[in-house]
Amino acid sequence: MSYIRFRKHYLHIPYLVLAALEFVVLFSIFSFLGLLLSVAGVGYPSVETDILSATLFALVLSCGTLAMGGYLAMVHENVSALFFRTLIAYCFVGGIGLKLLYMVAPSTNPGSSNLFWAVILASLIVILLRLIFLRIVDSEQLVRRVVIFGAGDFAANLLDEYERNMRALGVRIIGCISEDPSGAVGADKLLPTPYDLYQFCRQNRVSEIVIAQQERRRNEGAGLPVPDLMECKLRGIAITNGVDFYERELKKAKLDMVHPSWIVFSEGFKASRTRDFAKRSLDLLISLSLLVVMLPFIIFTAFAVFVETGRPILYSQTRVGMLGKEFRIYKFRSMRQDAEKDGKARWASANDNRVTRVGAFIRNTRLDELPQIYNVIKGEMSIVGPRPERPEFVSELKEKIPFYDTRHYVKPGLMGWAQLKYPYGASVEDARGKLEYDLYYSKNHSLLMDFLIMIQTVEVILLGKGVR
Repeated sequence: MSYIRFRKHYLHIPYLVLAALEFVVLFSIFSFLGLLLSVAGVGYPSVETDILSATLFALVLSCGTLAMGGYLAMVHENVSALFFRTLIAYCFVGGIGLKLLYMVAPSTNPGSSNLFWAVILASLIVILLRLIFLRIVDSEQLVRRVVIFGAGDFAANLLDEYERNMRALGVRIIGCISEDPSGAVGADKLLPTPYDLYQFCRQNRVSEIVIAQQERRRNEGAGLPVPDLMECKLRGIAITNGVDFYERELKKAKLDMVHPSWIVFSEGFKASRTRDFAKRSLDLLISLSLLVVMLPFIIFTAFAVFVETGRPILYSQTRVGMLGKEFRIYKFRSMRQDAEKDGKARWASANDNRVTRVGAFIRNTRLDELPQIYNVIKGEMSIVGPRPERPEFVSELKEKIPFYDTRHYVKPGLMGWAQLKYPYGASVEDARGKLEYDLYYSKNHSLLMDFLIMIQTVEVILLGKGVR
């Protein structure tokens, strides 16, 4: 098993191990900084450190890595991109975090020169560690070998996702078993139907069989070797439903595979008054703190919008909130006053000519969203949740996308899981893709997941991801 489930959120063990190793490396570098600098001939041998200072240093830089998506980005980035992302995580995000820390606890500060060398050494050693990790986790000796039972559209889509996102997760899909030669999977990915499924799995070191939904739902199990699958499961080979495999590995619900019974009988989608109270308390604490910290930026943004295009400074729209209740959402105006002069709602497009120069900047930095702190304080929104959509679009999307209304059983948020994982949505197909992540969040959301989303949103803001 290469994953654990903690507070309903799946965490991959290889990346937990990597995070732990990086923490130990960061802690050791800070603890033995004086010795390392002496050996390197840089100087500064009299660096005084203690366990608390080293722990805080490692913790802040580890949060910087998490904030910049440093772990999952390794799946599809080359060495130079990995180096660049690590430098931003440590030198910029981590640097700001350490600066704030040392303002509060100056006794833990080793000095600017020593801190500089500590961050540089940490960056180089951690990058080397990650390159070694990628080579090891993708080795044939450690990967989890998986077979897909079925060769339909789901199997083809899963193979495509595997090539793009799963290789660095320690998964190796060796092929698909199906008696239907007209399936969507290419012939090079099809495996001959084994006479003895269990022996086939033993010989090929298969640890998991994924059942495609098309195969599972045939009448009375036709085409599905239930006795063979039972034997495999009873002898230690995992049998997993396709939608559950998708959810676990890719942190989203494959919409084509979702059916009402999955929602009704799954462990998730549970309301909890205790969790709601804790989430509301956290929302108030964070939103009031944000209001105080961001007040200078709020004033600056309001002034910049007024100077460029005059009034109104704020722009409001009707959005659909929890349980379908409509409310007014507030933003700093980033488009011309006549952006929707005919009164017709439009999706934002790439390089939209309605966006002003100040508007482009505040959209990239998410400063235009700051007035929504008021919506959070008022209780209409949460800090974390699916982004609220306009009623005009909701009516259309509910007709075209199954289960779209399920996202309204969770309070909408300033930031969300779909915003981390999916580009800007500006079409029905994009809304469909985002809903797969919103469904995962609605099913599994917890305070831990909210905390992870808040940290990782730093990357979205700094790199301007998903902006139009």
